[in-house]
Amino acid sequence: MTVPATTDWQTLSEEIKQLGRTLGFDKIGIAGIDLAEDEARLERWLALKRNGEMQYMAQHGRKRSRPAELVPGTVRVITVRMDYWPSDCADAQATLDDKRQGYISRYALGRDYHKVLRRRLRKLAGKIEDRVGPTGYRVFVDSAPVLEKALARNAGLGWIGKHTNLIDRTAGSWFFLGELFTDLPLPADRPVQELCGSCTACLDLCPTGAIVAPYEVDARRCISYLTIELKGSIPEEFRAAIGNRIFGCDDCQLVCPWNKYAQRTTQRDFAPRHGLDSADLIELFGWTENEWASRTEGSALRRAGYAGWLRNVAVALGNAPTSSGVVKCLRNRANHESALVREHVAWALAQHGIH
Repeated sequence: MTVPATTDWQTLSEEIKQLGRTLGFDKIGIAGIDLAEDEARLERWLALKRNGEMQYMAQHGRKRSRPAELVPGTVRVITVRMDYWPSDCADAQATLDDKRQGYISRYALGRDYHKVLRRRLRKLAGKIEDRVGPTGYRVFVDSAPVLEKALARNAGLGWIGKHTNLIDRTAGSWFFLGELFTDLPLPADRPVQELCGSCTACLDLCPTGAIVAPYEVDARRCISYLTIELKGSIPEEFRAAIGNRIFGCDDCQLVCPWNKYAQRTTQRDFAPRHGLDSADLIELFGWTENEWASRTEGSALRRAGYAGWLRNVAVALGNAPTSSGVVKCLRNRANHESALVREHVAWALAQHGIH
């Protein structure tokens, strides 16, 4: 860092926030790097093995909760929020209710958010250096061991709700987060008041009971984990509860009262592609691997992999109303080269009385 000693840090902080808004971020805050309480909660969560097969959650020791160990020299974290609820999108609940359609978590309908936010954060870092000269920084968007929600909370971007998502009282929770680790000693913002109160809507509605207590999620039961992070078989005890959710789950956000204040995005990058906001399950199950690769290019959907995609859609088809079309498309995959796919297709056919 070569910033002049006469730098007005408060003024610089305000300028950074204004710069961020011009780059399309909906809110910006600055956090200190003390995450001791969050570190203790993370270690308890890992000890209870609630991370499931997400071994990466434990691979980096305490770097996840100690920013200065992850990026030496870090003294502050600039945290940004970008809203993603599409302004032109099929009604989420209507799609969930129509078991002939596949439900995809709203964040994954458009362009991969990692790329969108990362590019803009790098621009922000460049503009900061235009003002103060070379600095030490790193940009992260869900791409490194970072406790992003805890940092965003400490930066005043919202509070962590009982479903463990961040909530902003004027914008709900339909937004992405990104971080800029910096060696600039900017004044840190203050956390906001937690406003979940006595509400337990998210706990009550969770289809698989993954929110095991307020502010505690067991990933091994979470539909987002089961359909995205889990690479093997989905436990049979959860398959019926998954319904038609083929990539992620939004139920805890859909039921949250604070999302009546959610801001619809005007970012074209997050607009639904290929009609995926209300797509027919039979059509999705018929995609060849080349079609899947083409239609998920630049999308977060790639994380599930093609076999994982077919596994998920097979489960949804097992939960769909019985029809000749559903049975036919499942039979077409009954001898698929992937044992994972074959297993879930067999289960789905059994739900329609075919063994």
